[in-house]
Amino acid sequence: MAQKKKVRLSDIAEKLNISTVTVSKALADKEGVGDELRQQIKDIAERMGYQIKKTAATASRTSAAGTGNIGILIPSRFFSPNVSYYWHIFNTLSTELLSRGYYSIMELLTNEDEQAKKLPRMIQDNKVDGLIILGQTSDSFLEALNNEYQNFILFDFYSTKLPFDSISNDNYFCSYMMTDYVISQGHKKIRFVGNFGATTSISDRFMGFQKSMLENHLPCSAEDIINDRDENGTLIKIDLPPAKSMPTAFICNCDETAANLILLLEEKGYKVPQDISVTGFDNYLPQKKTPVELTTVYIKPEDSTKIAAELIISKITGQPYIKGRHLVSGSLVIRNSVNSIRG
Repeated sequence: MAQKKKVRLSDIAEKLNISTVTVSKALADKEGVGDELRQQIKDIAERMGYQIKKTAATASRTSAAGTGNIGILIPSRFFSPNVSYYWHIFNTLSTELLSRGYYSIMELLTNEDEQAKKLPRMIQDNKVDGLIILGQTSDSFLEALNNEYQNFILFDFYSTKLPFDSISNDNYFCSYMMTDYVISQGHKKIRFVGNFGATTSISDRFMGFQKSMLENHLPCSAEDIINDRDENGTLIKIDLPPAKSMPTAFICNCDETAANLILLLEEKGYKVPQDISVTGFDNYLPQKKTPVELTTVYIKPEDSTKIAAELIISKITGQPYIKGRHLVSGSLVIRNSVNSIRG
């Protein structure tokens, strides 16, 4: 006997020629759907045999106190045309939350509001059940937020002073692996590109770089770091070292910086990787074209967003979870931007 096909939200939406979001809202008794259409959707769903799963998260969402929304707060300096990685992460995170019955509401945190320690508008207006902060924010802002609201987690960074729940990539070890790989290709004069202290991610990536350099008895100093952004975190044009002190390889803190560096080197007459090798981090360059395929670090976004969704939902629904800092590991993606100079 053939197994009965599972009814999906998209099947119901197709019957009525409407979006899956509208169907989901109607079945969850959320605002934004007219009473007549809501009842029509429910009738169709019942006839098709659609079953609504009852979970702790669903119970919280449909209660009088629950909104069914999770806020995603992103510092505006990380959400610009020059920094598209967070848009990618936001979309992946929203998809993960939707699969668990929650909608995402995004709000940008301006530098002024962060300095003033202003409570996000979506929290002031009680629009969300919990909050995910995507991108480095100051400890003073986090402390002020925690005094008013505790249902939040940190994503892609952590606080070195305050014990907030967080999800971040294993930047230290991944950068260590990348540096080890570059050294294995014969490189000894290597420089790190990225402002130390700008974010916990960049700092950890430099520390991983430094560990590998020191273990291989190669010179490494914080004074040798090449900055790629200003004090506000905006990417700037990189100042190359003088020709006489040019390294044979650069380890960049992210793919965006690596791509900018490669284009700059090409402008100055250097060939990558024939003259100078370059590596990145994130495996995400949707728009910028480079003359070579970039060797980088890949940490699957779905791995991080899955943990983030589980963590925030467990936190707001009172389910047990592991508190503290959660690390997600990755792997090297070897392409052709690193040249072997062994021998």
